[in-house]
Order: sequence, then structure tokens, then C-alpha cells
Amino acid sequence: MHRAHFLRLMGMLPLTGAAMQLQDLRRFSDTFAATDPMPVLFVGHGSPMNAIEDNVFSREMKAMGQKVPKPKAILMVSAHWETKGTFVTAQEKPPTIHDFGGFPQALFDVQYPAPGSKWLAGETKAAVKKTTVAESNDWGFDHGCWSVTRNMFPGADIPIIQISLDYSQPPQYHYDLAKELAVLRRKGVLIVGSGNMVHNLGRMVIPSNGDLNSPYGLDWALEARSLFKKHIESGNHSPLIGYKNLGRAVQLSVPTPEHYLPLLYVLAQQEKTDQLSFFNDVAVAGSLTMTSVLIGKV
Repeated sequence: MHRAHFLRLMGMLPLTGAAMQLQDLRRFSDTFAATDPMPVLFVGHGSPMNAIEDNVFSREMKAMGQKVPKPKAILMVSAHWETKGTFVTAQEKPPTIHDFGGFPQALFDVQYPAPGSKWLAGETKAAVKKTTVAESNDWGFDHGCWSVTRNMFPGADIPIIQISLDYSQPPQYHYDLAKELAVLRRKGVLIVGSGNMVHNLGRMVIPSNGDLNSPYGLDWALEARSLFKKHIESGNHSPLIGYKNLGRAVQLSVPTPEHYLPLLYVLAQQEKTDQLSFFNDVAVAGSLTMTSVLIGKV
């Protein structure tokens, strides 16, 4: 609701008599604080080096950060936080986690000091009815989070929390839980899923030039990417939820679910009137795709 409309209504309220209690006023004002729905993003994060390299993927992430409306806070669904049960980070100052090995020291030196958000942790817990969402002080920002946000929001000035992936639950569970998070879009929250649609590290092909970002996809990886995009564009999410039944190319492309599930969290937010587009739609190292999805208006 527009601020001017809110103020006009507030002017109609009696100054004496049965005045609103503060908590009632807060609830009242919250209804007018609702915004147009924020866009939703699935970002193929690829190599952690994309956090510090200037390449086609990092540049496109930077451009996307400038396109989307500045969020009040960010809810990140990263492939790299799997738990038994569902958790949200709750620290005021979440640590930067370097959850990888074998990379240059410059990558380990990266810190992303964005604040956490008790407010968003509480809103997320309240939104989810499907299960109990617990707070965690044992996690922070893993590289699935900060390799994306460092490019999109380099100022590290937007509060961020992460929500974990319950590894014990099937895809339909995750999609249904994500549906409950849709209310956050109208509270100024940017929901971001970070993973890779096609992600099979065991079948990577290292290019002769050593550049893991050189465009190249094995036949089955390209087939799976095409199939995923077809269903995403059609708005038919059922085959994507039941991706294990989509054939051998998809089975090779998603040997484990953690990099794929963040996509379902994003697709579950889609409304009938939402626009949809792809960016960074490239296969690399044979068995990875950087294909990313924007849902909503920017």
C-alpha cells in the first residue's frame, strides 16, 4: 500500500478515546508496508573462483545486482548447507565460511561481512507451517552464498540469512516448503537459490587451456539443460519436481540433489503474472551448467 494512502488513513484515526495499542498499530502499519513482489533468482554459482575473477559469469551477476530492486533482506538457499531438519542462520554477524580446498589463498582471504537478520529469521520461521524451523548459530555464509552476493551486492550492506536443505526429505517436500516462503516476496525480501541445474563433478572435462569457464557441454548435459528449460518456460513444475523420472541424461546431470534443489525453491515462488528469463545460460567443463533464472519484474 502506498505510504501517502497510509498517512491519510492515519489522519482519520481519533486522537483520543480508544486509541490503538502500540502492537496493534504495528500490525496495522505492516499491512501497508507490503510491497510489490520482489523478483526471485536461481543463480548457477559454479566455481568459487567466480567470486574473485572478472569473467562473463561474475559480470552478469554484477549486472543482475544492479537490475533488481534493492531488497530489505536476502533469504539464501545454498546447495552447500545440508542438515537433518530445517534451520535458519540467526547470528547478527554471520562468519564467512571457506568450505572448499585446493584454491588460491586469495579466495580464502575473502570476507563478506554482511549482517544477519533476526527479523528475517523470525519471519521465515513464522511463514513455514510444514515443519519447525530452528535457529542455528553454527553456520554462516558458505561459498554458495557469498560467491553470488559478493558479485551482486559488493557493499555487503544488505542483511542475509540462509535456510538449510533437509537432506532427509524428497523434492516435493522442498517445493511445498518453498511455497510457504512466498509471503516474504511482499515484505521486501529477495529469495535467491544458489546451485547448478547440471552438476556432476565426477564427469568434468578439464579444458586444455585450463579455463574451467570455457563453454563446453557433454551431450547428456546439454540435453538435460534443454529439458529443464522447456519445463521451466512452460511453468509446468511437476516434471521438475519428479526429475528422477526424466531419463538418463537428467540422472547423469543430477547424481545428487543438493545443487538442484535450490532451483525448486525458486520455481515454487512463481506466480502466473511473473515474467521469466534466463541468464548465464552456458555449459562449462562438460558436466556443469551456469544457467540461471530470473522470475518477476526488475
